[in-house]
Amino acid sequence: MLESVKIARRQSEIRQNLAELAGKENPSEDEVRKMDELDREYRSNETRYRAALIAEDTERRDAGSELETRTAQEWADLMAGFEMRQVALALDEGRQLDGQTAEIVSELRSAGGFRGIPVPWQALEVRAGETVASGTPNPIQTRPIIDRLFPDSVAARMGAQMISIDAGAVEWPVTTSAVTAGWADGETANVAGPTTYATTDRAMSPDHNLGIQMRITRKTLKQSGAALEQAVRRDMSGAMGAAMDQAAFLGTGANGQPLGVIAGAATYGITSTAVAALASWGAFRSAVTRFMTANAAGSPDAVRALIRPELWDYLDSALISGTAVSEWDRLVKNIPAGNIAMTNNALAAPSGTPSATSALLTTAAGGVAPIFIGAWGAVDMIRDPYSDAQSGGLRITALATMDVTVARPAQLELLTGLELEAA
Repeated sequence: MLESVKIARRQSEIRQNLAELAGKENPSEDEVRKMDELDREYRSNETRYRAALIAEDTERRDAGSELETRTAQEWADLMAGFEMRQVALALDEGRQLDGQTAEIVSELRSAGGFRGIPVPWQALEVRAGETVASGTPNPIQTRPIIDRLFPDSVAARMGAQMISIDAGAVEWPVTTSAVTAGWADGETANVAGPTTYATTDRAMSPDHNLGIQMRITRKTLKQSGAALEQAVRRDMSGAMGAAMDQAAFLGTGANGQPLGVIAGAATYGITSTAVAALASWGAFRSAVTRFMTANAAGSPDAVRALIRPELWDYLDSALISGTAVSEWDRLVKNIPAGNIAMTNNALAAPSGTPSATSALLTTAAGGVAPIFIGAWGAVDMIRDPYSDAQSGGLRITALATMDVTVARPAQLELLTGLELEAA
């Protein structure tokens, strides 16, 4: 019990005793002496009560801060204990899951149907101490799910938001109308009439399944031990990240693929501008100006750009006449380098005569991400007991259901025909 509560209760008892003694017309000497003692104790307790409140206020602040983050922290701690090695051994040997891994799998099974063992998306993140090609990541930063899964994902760098969906098709109403105000033309005139407040539903449906097959030999299962944990996670994360990036931008909408942002620019209503000239900062500047004019961006540094490495190579070598300043220098002076993502996976290779490429610009308006990527449930891990039965190996299929949609077309613009060589 808090010390302040104990003191408050004692003060209440003292007041009650004093009220009884004060009600007597002729108190005895003992009763008078008792009243003096109670009075001194009451005044002393008042000082102690104030001191206790001051001390407990700091404790309450600390406890409040802890309570605000306790749920997220407990979830992160629980996910940190998920072991992919247990999943592999359960599928291979039928070993029982235990600990936090068993608890998480049980929760996921109760939320949806899985043919195999469900694996949460957070379990694919690269853990502390693992070294990957791009260096050692920092897993402490709390970011959206897509960032935790694939820290170097092009979709994440372009501002895409990954949304977890339990079941069914989901729609997000996004405001697409331009509600305007108007002045009254005179003392008795009316103000502007009501303007329709319109929204457009952006739907995602579980029609697209992404699958990965992993083959683990018997030697690996017996020899790797805990190292298998990192290997499986890295391979799955890398393969799924590359496939998601490509589908988010270049998905054809056929053969099971979702409709990507670039391939489906016309369907989504995204503005596509054919530059048909040598690539330069001027082409990007005009697109940024269109963003700002449409109130989609407040400044150039709010715009993100997706380009091919070949475009960077050309812009960096294209010097302005009589200076040592290149077109790339002019570009990064206005659009921060951190807002520019280079990829050879999410954009088609340069083609045509002269060779030309494309670039995608996005911005987040009003806190709304330009691209939504939906993921249904968890990753379903299914064992194939027959394909590698003769060698004693383990073949695992990981299935994920995903979809892509665009929030507001005004938040994206596609530049085509950025030529990399003279005609």
